[in-house]
Amino acid sequence: MRDCTIDQVTAAAYRVPTESPEGDGTLAWDATTMVVVTVRAAGVTGTGWTYALAAAAAFVSGTLAGVLTGAGADGVPALHAALARQVRNAGRPGIAGYAVSAVDVALWDLKARLIGVPLARLWGMARDRVPLYGSGGFTTYDDATTRAQLARWVHEQGIGRVKIKIGESSGSRPDRDLHRVALARRTIGEDAELYVDANGGYTAKQAVRVAERMGEQDVTWFEEPVSSDDLAGLRLVRERCAADVTAGEYGCDLGYFTRMCAAGAVDCLQIDATRCGGYSGWFAATAVAAGHHLEVSAHCAPNLHLPAAAATINLRHIEWFHDHQRIEAELFDGAADPGGGEARPGTDTPGHGLTLREAAAERYRVA
Repeated sequence: MRDCTIDQVTAAAYRVPTESPEGDGTLAWDATTMVVVTVRAAGVTGTGWTYALAAAAAFVSGTLAGVLTGAGADGVPALHAALARQVRNAGRPGIAGYAVSAVDVALWDLKARLIGVPLARLWGMARDRVPLYGSGGFTTYDDATTRAQLARWVHEQGIGRVKIKIGESSGSRPDRDLHRVALARRTIGEDAELYVDANGGYTAKQAVRVAERMGEQDVTWFEEPVSSDDLAGLRLVRERCAADVTAGEYGCDLGYFTRMCAAGAVDCLQIDATRCGGYSGWFAATAVAAGHHLEVSAHCAPNLHLPAAAATINLRHIEWFHDHQRIEAELFDGAADPGGGEARPGTDTPGHGLTLREAAAERYRVA
């Protein structure tokens, strides 16, 4: 490996409007901010990103860049540990954790590009095709929009698993939730799998009651029926409903995942590499899950997760989240095709295989 001293670290935020207002059980939004980090050594650039407030970009430039500049790019584990120490007083969850995650992804991408190998091959591939599910079905959608999105995924693209949002208005509209679940089942037919995500909108007993009624529609994945902080509530719902109960997307450190798994709170652990410490955090969390005999599912940022998912033995699938896939396909060269319900990690280009289209991104840049 050539001399690989890191000589530049940059970060920028891009705010991309949604196609239409989007919402879930407990939040609504009309734009998504992506923070992109680049790390350069020996004339080669590695790229990472997270979906976070624009302040994460300033945190990278003002707090993390100095840890990396002048260091060797090949020692990613040591650099990751140094970043974790640097954010001690800032607090690992939230902005600091998201910033560390984007930097870690950029470091791994840089190392793979310096060596000249795809990331999935650097880590060792467990599979050459990664299962995925279509994710959207926002509570702000009317019936026609929901039908069109689900029909495109299932009947046009051949994606056999789809997810919609429920728990509308913090669980105060269960009748509309159930109406939309039934609509989704009618749209996708009997053979496709139907998932739902309440984003913590229900109380535990309310979630049990809703789950009983959703059983008529063969819902097999019930994501965050209650707040992910309510481990006892998650376990109660898990024990009383047939659908797999899942959570974990807000995890920023190993302690979070360890507590969730040890509590018996989930049937499948969700992990988000853009929040939990990048690829380094991803593989550590997958080991925690494996130690509790659990599969894992990648939360959002589908193209970022693809190479890590391909290298993960206990993977169930990745979330092909509509909002993030739309952004990644527009702003990066190399975005994957989800047709057939599987995606292939890049094996013919170094790193994760994605390159930012700077001209396309510039129009969304946050001043």
